Amino acid sequence: MTNLISVEDAARELRCSEQYVRSLIRANRLAAERVGRSWVVQFDAVEIFREQTERSKVVDHRRRGRGAAGQIVALSFFSGALGLDLGLEKAGIKVHLASEIDGPTRETITINRPEIGLIGDIRDYTADEIRDLAGLNSDEEIDLIVGGPPCQAFSTAGKRQGFEDTRGNVFLTYIDRILELKPKYAVIENVRGLLSAPLSHRPHEQRGSGFPPLTSDEEKGGALLHILERLRAGGYGVSFNLYNAANFGAPQKRERVVIVCSRDGRKLPYLTPTHSETGEFGLPKWKTVRDALRGLPKTGHEFVKFPEKRLRFYRMLKPGQYWKDLPEHLHKEALGGAYLAQGGKTGFLRRLPWDEPSFTLVTHPAMPATDLAHPTEDRPLSVQEYKRLQEFPDDWVVAGTIIDQYRQIGNAVPSSLGAAIGHLIVSDIKKTKVKDVPEFPYSRYKFTDEDSWEDEVRRVDRANQIARNQLQLVLK
Repeated sequence: MTNLISVEDAARELRCSEQYVRSLIRANRLAAERVGRSWVVQFDAVEIFREQTERSKVVDHRRRGRGAAGQIVALSFFSGALGLDLGLEKAGIKVHLASEIDGPTRETITINRPEIGLIGDIRDYTADEIRDLAGLNSDEEIDLIVGGPPCQAFSTAGKRQGFEDTRGNVFLTYIDRILELKPKYAVIENVRGLLSAPLSHRPHEQRGSGFPPLTSDEEKGGALLHILERLRAGGYGVSFNLYNAANFGAPQKRERVVIVCSRDGRKLPYLTPTHSETGEFGLPKWKTVRDALRGLPKTGHEFVKFPEKRLRFYRMLKPGQYWKDLPEHLHKEALGGAYLAQGGKTGFLRRLPWDEPSFTLVTHPAMPATDLAHPTEDRPLSVQEYKRLQEFPDDWVVAGTIIDQYRQIGNAVPSSLGAAIGHLIVSDIKKTKVKDVPEFPYSRYKFTDEDSWEDEVRRVDRANQIARNQLQLVLK
């Protein structure tokens, strides 16, 4: 048994999500066995898998050729399958270098953009080495650095260990490289959970009655406050908001925090929306699943399969429906053990609607709690449909197994959101006015822009500090 480790430990060793480890187990790419209700993984198998990944056909390489005069110099980190970078290209920005550690994803980058430089783990390179591999001289200015550091450390679906998590530490390394490379602009993209993640995580079983009150570092928002303080200390002006990709032309409801930093200390405007939910503000309505899949060939689709016991229920559901739309007497049977779990369980037995944007794509469309079924066909979304909903070109080559492909596409930033980021940067470089849409509801939540968010976090912290002080007096 000493050779067996948990799924959580395997994910930590491989620097990936627990969900991805489970997908490797299902695909028989990692030797594992059940112990009680949990899976355990052979540590030797993890080592072998890591060595195979590291021996990927794709090695780090320097950018080929030189940039044209006047070209915007951009570097991309945590690049994934280049969804954000494709959006930047729509705005006229081509990245000089990408960064990625996953073997199949590195193949995807090299196949589609063989001319750009490629590096692996950002922690393994100095600022000077990054410059060299990007084909830049020591005195060449970097206009833009973009990146979405691994989000699992801050995701509301995980344990939210923040910077205590290895992936959280990579986030801090990204901030270090921004401050060392000193680009004119820097962009940080992340999940909504970053807004409420603490700087230091205290396990839930160590909170409440009988335990000391949370410290400031353990309060919500501490991680982002720390990031802002470091960027501002480096001279950067910072603005951010929580953006729904559907408001920028993506056929998908996908919310991401986008932090935009300017080296001259200014706060840049928010991104300019191009669409609205029902056509408000004189903008076109959100794009829909039907819009995205229109014209996609009917044949040649690659997809995983639902188990037959789940298909039985899907055959009863119409576009846009989910488990609650089944006859009530079938609810418990359809959800099984999850029926008694807390929460809305909105991801179970879920068909996409035709005439609305897609739900947020995940890294596997056939997981029980995050199903993404075709609106009318009795199957999960295909890889080809995933690409359309994430706005990849149909001819974009995604390397690896079908699970690898789903994961790469599901983790990507829709290119329309990337384009909105790119247009903001280009407008500021050219000193052209950014279109403002007054009172636009960027988010369905409160306190998601930098001003209102910071005011609220500091207000709550002050109130909690008073409570902590009062408790200390009582204890004395």
